[in-house]
Amino acid sequence: MPDPIRVLLVDDHAMMRAGFRLILEAQPDIVVVGEASTGAEGVAAASRLRPDVICMDVQMPDMDGIAATRLIVADRAVEAGVVIVTTFDRDDYLFAALAAGASGFLLKNAGPEALVDAVRVVAGGDALLAPEVTRRVIDRFAGADGGSGADADGPAPASPLSVGLTDREAEVLRLMAEALSNAEIAQQLYIGEATVKTHVSNVLQKLGARDRVQAIVLAYRRGLA
Repeated sequence: MPDPIRVLLVDDHAMMRAGFRLILEAQPDIVVVGEASTGAEGVAAASRLRPDVICMDVQMPDMDGIAATRLIVADRAVEAGVVIVTTFDRDDYLFAALAAGASGFLLKNAGPEALVDAVRVVAGGDALLAPEVTRRVIDRFAGADGGSGADADGPAPASPLSVGLTDREAEVLRLMAEALSNAEIAQQLYIGEATVKTHVSNVLQKLGARDRVQAIVLAYRRGLA
């Protein structure tokens, strides 16, 4: 049996942390290894506890979750993925979190299953955005090039072939851009989930993307999706 996913909770509301702990520890494959009530405490706990996933609030005393995420991602000794979990559906928080290196962005009004899914997805090395914000990310970055992936007088959008993607990898990238999970992509293409993970890994490498979210952004900006 594989080791459980180790989670650190960083939120200044004790009741929120208690609720998250209850939800997550009801799962046989997840264990909460620690809690912190400020961003600074979260950074220290991440270094000390070496969790796999950190559920991070944004508005906290001492240091906010965006700054804490930036420090955690910059620490090469910490390999945790950070999921921002916030009440505030704000674009400034969303894009600052992605720029800081967060692997996920989830709203607190999501159901318990969404939190569990986010932890598992990020622990597996993928990235996850709440469905409510995925389209805004795509629109913002696609719109940066006029929605076409190129300037009006610039070169035509790239083709999947021009960046070295195989037909199957291009298909996987298109489904990633539709916010499908690995399991959903596997079901859509009638292939195994392990095969999808290999394709996703190849796509990230060929695009020079840090994670799934960045790959989707690059795909839209380059006209690949």
